[in-house]
Amino acid sequence: MNTVNFNIPTILTLTRIILIPFFIIITPENPLLGVSIFIIASATDFLDGYFARRSGQITKFGIILDPIADKFLVISALILLVDMVKISAWIAILIVVREFIVTGLRVFALSKNIVIPAETGGKIKAVTQMTSIVLLLLPGGIGLIDFYDIGLVLIYIAVILTIVSGLKYTHSFLKHTQNNSNAERNSQ
Repeated sequence: MNTVNFNIPTILTLTRIILIPFFIIITPENPLLGVSIFIIASATDFLDGYFARRSGQITKFGIILDPIADKFLVISALILLVDMVKISAWIAILIVVREFIVTGLRVFALSKNIVIPAETGGKIKAVTQMTSIVLLLLPGGIGLIDFYDIGLVLIYIAVILTIVSGLKYTHSFLKHTQNNSNAERNSQ
């Protein structure tokens, strides 16, 4: 596993970070264009992981940068939604705190050469968050279906998934670090 390598997955991850300021600036005045930018940035999250696994280009740099890029994108969107008065601040705060805690645990584990893989619950949480963000930003709806109402329900579901996946990740972190500590003691 290489440390830094500017391959296609890394470039896609960096692209996600570069798109964030454009998303923030454009969305309040042009929500449809903002949503398009958000969807493109979100798609790079899927694509970077896909290409990294498929081509065997998984790097420590990518393992650290990818979740940070995800967090930057989601946190930026949540702050924007609070600013646009589309969600309550407590929703954004709860999600942001969880993201910082999990990212901190992930970085700490990696510093001990422990890689804790993403769990299915975390992936479902991410998809739910991103889908709710898109729906909350989209104006209007289709027929009697209002995008905002569906987005609001999904963001509440995302909050629940955020808490559950955060607890699962913390448990996994504690288990992996304890196993690592036991292995180090046994080898001495």
